[in-house]
Amino acid sequence: MPGFNVHTGTLAVLDENDVDTDRIIPARFLTMVTKRGYGELLFKDVRGAGFPLDRPEAQGASILVVGSNFGCGSSREHAVWAIQQAGYAAVIAKRTAQNLGYSDIFRSNAGNCGLLLIELAEVDHARLVAAGQGTKCTVDLPTQRVVWDGGEATFDMDPVTKEAMIEGRDLIGRTLVYADEIAHHEAKLPAYVSVAR
Repeated sequence: MPGFNVHTGTLAVLDENDVDTDRIIPARFLTMVTKRGYGELLFKDVRGAGFPLDRPEAQGASILVVGSNFGCGSSREHAVWAIQQAGYAAVIAKRTAQNLGYSDIFRSNAGNCGLLLIELAEVDHARLVAAGQGTKCTVDLPTQRVVWDGGEATFDMDPVTKEAMIEGRDLIGRTLVYADEIAHHEAKLPAYVSVAR
C-alpha cells in the first residue's frame, strides 16, 4: 500500500458522534466479492441534499472530519474501503475525556488498509470544525501536525503505527521486514516429516 507523508486537501465535516460501521457501509453491501466499488456506497442510506457530505462545498474533499467513537459497531474492512474509495486519505476525529476518536477494531482495520486516523483534543477539533466544509487543510504525519486556513493543531500517534503508515506497510509488510532473520532462524530448525508406514 502507498505510504503517507504529507497530504493537502479540503475538508468534509460530519461532526457526529458514535457513527457505526453499518451507517458507514450498510451490511447488505458486504456480500460483494471484490474490494472495489464501495466508494459510491459510503453512507448510502443517509445520503441526500441535507447530508453534510453531499453539500457542494464538501465535494472533492479528501480529509474527513468526524466526531468521537467513529467506526463503532461490527468489524468490517469494507467501511475503511468505502472511505478510501470515496477519495478520503485521512479521517480526523474528536478525543474527549470520556471517548476516544475511534473504536479499536475500526482503528486496526484502518491501519491495515492504509487509512490515516488522527485524533484531536476537543478544543482543537472544535476549531477545525468551525473552519468548515471545503477549508484547505494539510496533514503532516512526520511532524504530527494538522494545519488549516487560520489554525494549526498537533496530534499524538503511536510510533509503530506512524512508521508503518509512512512506509506503507500493513501487518504482513511489517513482518516481511524481518524476512532474512526469519529464514535464518527456520534454516536452523530440524525438518519434521511424517512418513506413513
